[in-house]
Amino acid sequence: MALLALFNLALAAGAPPLRAQEATPAPPPRVQELLELLGDPDVQAWLAQQQEAEPEGAAEAATQTATVDVAAPDYLSMRLAAIRGHLAGLVMAAPALPQALAEAIGTLGGELARHGTGDVLLLLAAFLVLGLAAQRFYRRIARAAPAWVTALPLVSVRQRVQAVGVRLAHGCGMAMAFALGCLAAFLVLPWPPLLREVAVGYLSAAVILWLAVAIGRCLFSPDESRLRVLPMTDAAAAFWQHRLLLFVAWFAFGWITIRLLDTLGMPLEARHLCAYLLGLGLLGIAIEAIWRRPAGEPASTARFAMPQEQRRRVVSWLLSAYAVGLWLLWVISALPLFWLMVVLVGLPAAIALAQRAAGHLLRPARPAGDEAGAAEATTGPEADGVGATCVARGLRAALIIGAALLLAWGWQIDLVALAASDSLGTRLLRGALNAVVIVLAADFLWHVMKALIDARLASSLDTAHPESREARRQARLRTLLPILRNVLFIVLVVMALLMALAALGIDIGPLVAGAGVVGVAVGFGAQTLVKDVISGMFYLLDDAFRVGEYIQSGSYKGTVESFSLRSVMLRHHRGPLYTVPFGELGAVQNMSRDWVIDKFTVGVTYDSDLVKARKLIKQIGAELAADPELAPHIIETLKMQGVETFSEYGIQIRIKMMTKPGEQFVIRRKAYAMIREAFNANGIAFALPTVTVAGGDAGSAAGAQKALEATRQPEGA
Repeated sequence: MALLALFNLALAAGAPPLRAQEATPAPPPRVQELLELLGDPDVQAWLAQQQEAEPEGAAEAATQTATVDVAAPDYLSMRLAAIRGHLAGLVMAAPALPQALAEAIGTLGGELARHGTGDVLLLLAAFLVLGLAAQRFYRRIARAAPAWVTALPLVSVRQRVQAVGVRLAHGCGMAMAFALGCLAAFLVLPWPPLLREVAVGYLSAAVILWLAVAIGRCLFSPDESRLRVLPMTDAAAAFWQHRLLLFVAWFAFGWITIRLLDTLGMPLEARHLCAYLLGLGLLGIAIEAIWRRPAGEPASTARFAMPQEQRRRVVSWLLSAYAVGLWLLWVISALPLFWLMVVLVGLPAAIALAQRAAGHLLRPARPAGDEAGAAEATTGPEADGVGATCVARGLRAALIIGAALLLAWGWQIDLVALAASDSLGTRLLRGALNAVVIVLAADFLWHVMKALIDARLASSLDTAHPESREARRQARLRTLLPILRNVLFIVLVVMALLMALAALGIDIGPLVAGAGVVGVAVGFGAQTLVKDVISGMFYLLDDAFRVGEYIQSGSYKGTVESFSLRSVMLRHHRGPLYTVPFGELGAVQNMSRDWVIDKFTVGVTYDSDLVKARKLIKQIGAELAADPELAPHIIETLKMQGVETFSEYGIQIRIKMMTKPGEQFVIRRKAYAMIREAFNANGIAFALPTVTVAGGDAGSAAGAQKALEATRQPEGA
């Protein structure tokens, strides 16, 4: 980098670019001095030393800076050339790797020899003793936390969240206490610089491992299934916790070892070889976990045609090929493709696990004493409540944003420089990122509002008194909330689309104006549709009918089942389902509001005692009002209103009662049966059509029969 800076300084001084096979004029005196300075052997040796001492990422950063504005074919050729150079460097460094390792170990041994092995061992002993003492002290003052978590019944969502939070905080506190105790050793005791760096590095690896233990205990909890965040069996929990800890331990200590080899003076290519060899250990852990993973649920194979064992084998081969491919991409230094493959496979898996954990942790409360067991641990989330939806969608958005940041880091994209740049490509990229954030926010808001509305709809189904004011309010909510949910969805989609287009740099002003013009044209062309939508809004505002009510409008009648923005669904009492546009309803007759008066008539003969009939009907009304099944539905009991008409065969008496809507039919049937029994028992005869024949001799009867048959002959016979 120093050589590059001097060369740039020479260009700034006015030096013309050099061209092969061409004569160049003499450089200015200042440039001549710089060239002579660069030709000095001492200066060249210093520049070489500075080049070796610069950070690893400096060369890559310079390469990235130089290739920002390079065309895609040039960038691809440069990347291929860099990969070939990297592989060639590895091949050249392989024979010298044992010597490089020996030199690094010799450097560390020399440091230990200069400060005395005994003194170094005492420092390390003090380092560990202080760390373990601090951890013991923390365990002593926080000993009540594990007992409190164990005593929690874990019935409600709040208790489960508290238990997981306290358990995670306790585990992280143990790691932090050990780290603080070890760091105190650096403040109290004098440490050699190299040894201090080694100790701090491996202390960092130990803290990372301890944090992984705390997180793994919360996620898997193989010892106590009721505290488990990820629903699975005990065997699967123990398996995945052990593999997670092994993978994290190998990665953390291996990463620290490679960093320390740099401190010990090992060349870059040799360090890369050591890292790739350690990466084989990670690859082995991953492949072993893939092939020995616990079997999944048998029900999950119903979606696949192949048997479970065959599908498991195919998936294992695919995952193994994926793991080997990642290792090869890392070895050949194709890091952009490496991180892309990590995100493409890891992001969906992480989202699925996060949603499953949120649904399981925030599942509905169970009755006291009904604790989760192994069977429950394998069922996954039981309900998609509001809290579970918020947490799951929030985690999903956070994981997607984290994946985007990981790709930006892996692809060496400077987000700060990207925000300051104003080229076409950077504007499109910024717009795409903003559009993704807008879509994620809209998705989060939609699912949260949908969960709130669904929860409110579910709660509105439970009511103590069907005819109370609260029941009527809940019925109105069941009518309006589905419409509100559809409107919110449309509003969110339109707003998110317009905001995303604006973030991409598209001027949405003409689009909104054009949409207005198109809306006016559609309004004129689709007047019937607009009429239906507006009529439906006014029907709902007037509270003309609700879900579950029986209405009649013209030739349409039935129970209201559901709504849309344009029509209402009516279920006829005989089964047919009518879809009636709001614009065609007109006047609506609601038969399910408040009360209904039912009037019917009973015919008795002219010689019947009407006073006795009135008393009997009054007695029947009292018996109906005393019936525990029918009494709650009777507002005014059965009573006789008097004589309605004198018919051809008898007297029609009128009977009236007031009941709750829809209950009059059952009560009327019961009243008919009781009236028949009472009238028959008290000598009141029902009016029936009768025929009286005068005369009694057989000849007259035979003559009458012949006359009747003659009248039945067809005309013209």
